[in-house]
Amino acid sequence: MKMNSDNFSYIIETDKNFDEAVISVLKAVEQKGWSLFQVYDIKERLAAKGFDQKPLKIIEICSGKYANQFLNKNRLISLCMPCKINVLEENGKVKIVGMKPTMISQFFPEVSKNETELVEKDIIEIINNAR
Repeated sequence: MKMNSDNFSYIIETDKNFDEAVISVLKAVEQKGWSLFQVYDIKERLAAKGFDQKPLKIIEICSGKYANQFLNKNRLISLCMPCKINVLEENGKVKIVGMKPTMISQFFPEVSKNETELVEKDIIEIINNAR
């Protein structure tokens, strides 16, 4: 079965430039009351190894409430944590991408689709607000 990227990711295109888009995501995360863990500059990291990549930043975020709820059901869910929102440049366009947390309930049946939909709603809101 081939997986469609729409099943596991939410992608929007923005008119902002790359750096503005990253700042917008950080602000949207803050406004939603989520915590920022780490921002990885993949282009920079790979450039240090001699590889050339277009701009890509991985922004790790967390909601204490949801993280706690899911970890209490199965600590292996930590493999899917923290949530990530990526800002990337592709074909001259800047995109903001998030993994859909509803994927978690496919791997961990003890987490209901309902619970993951609440997290997904937040992620989609953060991405839309960053647009």
